[in-house]
Amino acid sequence: MMAGVIGTSAHHRCLGSHRALPYSADRGKKSVNRQTLDDLKQQIPLMGYLQAHDWQPARPLSRGRWMGLCPLHQDHKPSFLVDPNKDLFFCYGCGRGGDVIRFAELYHQVKFPQALTLLRQWRGAEPLLQEVARFYGMQLHRHNEAIAYLYQRGIRSLELIEHMRIGYAPGGCLRGWLTQLGHSGSALRQAGLVTGLGYDAYVRRIVFPLEDNLYGRSLSTSAPPHRFLPGSKGYCGTQARSHPEVILVEGLFDYAVLWQAGFQNVTCSLGTHLNARQFRQLCDGPRTVYVAFDADPNGSGQQAAQCLSQRLWERGILVRTVSLPDGHDPNSFFVQGGDDRQFQSLLEAAHP
Repeated sequence: MMAGVIGTSAHHRCLGSHRALPYSADRGKKSVNRQTLDDLKQQIPLMGYLQAHDWQPARPLSRGRWMGLCPLHQDHKPSFLVDPNKDLFFCYGCGRGGDVIRFAELYHQVKFPQALTLLRQWRGAEPLLQEVARFYGMQLHRHNEAIAYLYQRGIRSLELIEHMRIGYAPGGCLRGWLTQLGHSGSALRQAGLVTGLGYDAYVRRIVFPLEDNLYGRSLSTSAPPHRFLPGSKGYCGTQARSHPEVILVEGLFDYAVLWQAGFQNVTCSLGTHLNARQFRQLCDGPRTVYVAFDADPNGSGQQAAQCLSQRLWERGILVRTVSLPDGHDPNSFFVQGGDDRQFQSLLEAAHP
């Protein structure tokens, strides 16, 4: 769900070029004050941001520096140098380097203004989303309609609910709770938790906290079924990447029933189209990916699985396509009587 130790002189040449990096005001970004940029970088240490986005140092170097696999390209030997003291990075493989703003540009494949926006959202949203997840988690067992819906979708394990931190948004109460905790109305609107009119954005929805987002599945047929906060849609099940074999599914309810059935090497793409970060994470090491997308009557899930399989094959990932019964996704397969042994048989029958 990534050449040897570099000499000191090369390190100083690469990291010493910080003043000439093209994302500064020298690049024509006159509207962004240099002090504002420095303040933002001070608030978001590069090493912390890298590790929050799954980068792991492989070995230490002198003066507190670290080497690891580059998260910006397909890297097989550690070539990504990080200097936490200077808050700078440089990759000897792809030749790119800079600070946390430059990394956000490259990693999320956005331009300078969008990188600043993502960093500001990440800086402010992380503690806020933790509070939101905690509040919605408390609401879940207070509303029978939420528990009934989970039961209907095959989610019956308390361990699973705690693992996924599943909650419920009844609507009409989140804003008051967060305001009491000191969060401003403007911050709630900017995060997408409250509408412009001041109402809760999530109403009668089962909610799943993600890495940097919040997914809400509506219980009402009159509302759009899916809802995310603005920004990257996040990812679910990144811990599955520690397994040599990974089952990739489309939806969170697919993920839930598989994890509940004992398939804890499952990860979820939140749709059929993986974003750049999700794709990099699947390709960050040798593994076999079992693509278990929906068997849609119109063939869209099967077509998406075929396209993704081709992309993964081109990156050296072994791929097996799981053929579910017509009209089924993993969730409905279990809800309608399938069990772990039957699904294991589908995995064993999966074809390249």
